[in-house]
Amino acid sequence: MGTPSVVVTDLDGTLWHTPDHVPEVTLRALADLDESSVPLLVATGRRVASTRAPLARLDWAPPAVVLNGGIGLDLVSGERFHRGGFTSEAAAAVLEVFLDGGVTPCIYVDDDVTPVWVGESPSTHPDHLAGFGVDVKTGDLRSVVADQTVLAFGVLGIPEATAEGLGSGLVGIAAPHVAPDRQYLGHAITVAPNGISKWEGIAAFCAHHDLDAGSVLAIGDGPNDVEMLAGAAVAVVPADGHEAALALADHVVAPAADGGWAELLDIIS
Repeated sequence: MGTPSVVVTDLDGTLWHTPDHVPEVTLRALADLDESSVPLLVATGRRVASTRAPLARLDWAPPAVVLNGGIGLDLVSGERFHRGGFTSEAAAAVLEVFLDGGVTPCIYVDDDVTPVWVGESPSTHPDHLAGFGVDVKTGDLRSVVADQTVLAFGVLGIPEATAEGLGSGLVGIAAPHVAPDRQYLGHAITVAPNGISKWEGIAAFCAHHDLDAGSVLAIGDGPNDVEMLAGAAVAVVPADGHEAALALADHVVAPAADGGWAELLDIIS
């Protein structure tokens, strides 16, 4: 291909298998691309803090689309170039599906002071909950969805059947993403508003910087990357990616654990 207007990368399962084990070949390729004239944009289901921290360990603070399109921002300044979000009615409907399924979700809101809310008995994995640190508060979730701008819902490390059941129950109400959870095992479900995906954040980034959204190269591995891969001019997927992502691949590279991300250099050249 010719030089892309921007290279967009997912993180988990794409740039890295786990954030504390990034292959050296990937780090070298990342440094080479970061020093080139091609902008690099992260697009992830992670929240702001859990995106910023592992990238900082790589000495990298790129612009990022987080929470599957919930926010697009500069990780250094915090300046937003994109905002998504549920209507209060849609957020309330999503919450009821979770509660009816016996699952108490994490609720991610557009608030830099308290970006995460949970109920008294959160259903997410205890280590996931602990990882929020001071960013999380406990409260009445029905009040949260009524009073706050909700960006996303999520639960990690739950049984596959539970995650799949919630995903089925949310179809038509919102955009659920169900996938195996590499970090906490079990399965994860994240939920974005209808019409909001990583691609909307990517398009907003391109508009904000006067870049051609028709010349994007994107690499991702999961069902939450489908819209991004479909919108990109060139779609790249690791060989161990989800079948829905692989179905859209123009190029298949080695898994993240084997440094497949570095193969982007060959695709671009």
